[in-house]
Amino acid sequence: METISLKLPEDLLEASGRCAAALRLSRAAYIRHAIERSNRNIQARLRAKRLAQASRKVRNESMRVNAEFAAIERAPDA
Repeated sequence: METISLKLPEDLLEASGRCAAALRLSRAAYIRHAIERSNRNIQARLRAKRLAQASRKVRNESMRVNAEFAAIERAPDA
């Protein structure tokens, strides 16, 4: 495991210490968990953004195909 040096504002340091104690974790373990969670959240947001971009690219074609299906479903001889 690598080591880093990190400067934090006093209030953030104190809050992380209280949260770590409440969870019975060391402050370092608590900060590792917080970074892992933040990384997962950011990755999920980036994934959602990529999916939305892909959806926009195929939206017109999807609407055309949906309209064709709707026309077939409404057709009296279907």
